[in-house]
Amino acid sequence: MNQQNTSLESHSITVSIGGRDIVFETGKIARQANGAVIVRSGETMLLSTACTGPTPPDVDFIPLRVDYVEKFSSAGKTLGGFIKREGKPTERETLVCRLIDRPIRPMFEEGYYTETQLITSVLSYDGINAPEPLAICANSAALVLSDIPLIKPIAGVRVGMIEDRFVINPTVQEQEDSVLDLMLAGTEDAILMIEGYCDFLTEDQVMEAIEEGHQAIKLICQKLSDWQATHGKTKKRDELRLLPTGLLEEVDSIMNAPLQDAIRISEKQVREDSLSAIKETVVEKLLPEGAVDKHKYAPHEVQMAIKKVTSDHMRQMILKENKRCDGRGSEDVRQIWIDMDYLPRTHGSAVFTRGETQTIAVCTLGGESMGQRYEDLNTDGIRRFYLQYNFPPFSVGESGRIGPPGRREVGHGKLAERALQCTIPEKDSFPYTIRLESNITESNGSSSMASVCGGCLALMQAGVPIKRPIAGIAMGLILEKDSYAILSDILGVEDALGDMDFKITGDEKGITAFQLDIKVEGINPQIMKVAL
Repeated sequence: MNQQNTSLESHSITVSIGGRDIVFETGKIARQANGAVIVRSGETMLLSTACTGPTPPDVDFIPLRVDYVEKFSSAGKTLGGFIKREGKPTERETLVCRLIDRPIRPMFEEGYYTETQLITSVLSYDGINAPEPLAICANSAALVLSDIPLIKPIAGVRVGMIEDRFVINPTVQEQEDSVLDLMLAGTEDAILMIEGYCDFLTEDQVMEAIEEGHQAIKLICQKLSDWQATHGKTKKRDELRLLPTGLLEEVDSIMNAPLQDAIRISEKQVREDSLSAIKETVVEKLLPEGAVDKHKYAPHEVQMAIKKVTSDHMRQMILKENKRCDGRGSEDVRQIWIDMDYLPRTHGSAVFTRGETQTIAVCTLGGESMGQRYEDLNTDGIRRFYLQYNFPPFSVGESGRIGPPGRREVGHGKLAERALQCTIPEKDSFPYTIRLESNITESNGSSSMASVCGGCLALMQAGVPIKRPIAGIAMGLILEKDSYAILSDILGVEDALGDMDFKITGDEKGITAFQLDIKVEGINPQIMKVAL
């Protein structure tokens, strides 16, 4: 009887970053996934897998799901309370999911609309090497080695600043001593995602940190590219949905004249109603009812073309005329209204309205028992300051679900919370728990930055002796081959059809938080410096 060889052959690469090795391994674990990689730094180990499902009919977006799980057993722990099994994602897990999703989403090849799931599990945690930057790298590696069409490898690092010295992927202990917490992701050529929090650092210091982190990203991307060449699967491109020849021209000929007027309507709802009517006209002409067998194009192709033509016209209006939908120039900020002490029985409240974006911010003070309890791989404790962001469907004129916060609400709330964290007084001088609510009542772009402004006002109204008042704004980008325009205080439509969403908070002397998402293949440091 012949005995089969049961040994599992694995392949690995090693990258040295910040004086520590990161090891990528494949071929031993989760071999039935499209791509699977174990990433190790010290005794911290993560498993990332990439799998695909069917390509849904008539979709013009990537049905991408990203999951991240921190198993308490990885640190030799068991969950407290009655429930001992990991279940609903924690706030921290949700935030890491967003860190993974944001840089990867724009890097799939054009026309890729296949259902895709990325799952990352922390299997071992040493309390020294943080898993967040490793998770971004691990997911990138799993996609790079898989047959899923990713344009090029990406990588992520964390940058800290200790005693005026930048540290790449600082240890958990070093993070506590750092005045900067910067998560950075990108390709070998450009930046894709930034999320950073700092204690009123200057623009030059932030730019230097970004450039330092990008050097480390280049090293990882180069290694992953070499690994793909030797061990990567052939990419499946047969299901890419590209627009048929002539469709854009045909849609443009129908939309052009009415679209010129519609994109210049300043009121959001009126503009959206006008654009919807134009879309219906296009659909009626290209996809007439009762004549399915005579349709020249598929419904999803027509929808994709409508979106592309609308985007192109709006972008050209900004680049050539320096004019936006609401009539503003690229550097103009919408009108701001403030109503202090709006709610009579709260400790502190403020209504902050910027154009068609509005929040009712509420501050509540209490004792230590009112603190937000948390439990993660490092420790458990109580937060004395926290912000909760609520985004009901009526804020955008829609009906929808009311319930626990989604990933977007968790992410926006944490951004505003950490932006304001630097202004909160020390416990010795102000021993109260501080709870902020940001209740979004209208939204047309940058509701998280409205939460920062409204939250700061509510803190002051409640009598919290903040260190310095701060504000926040969202910047956008329209990038073409030979020109670009940076937009101040972007609208929702400019976020959706533009190339960048860059949120930044602070005062005239320094920065407290910044978050960047890029929808193209990345931007260079020069454009980012202009935005700052």
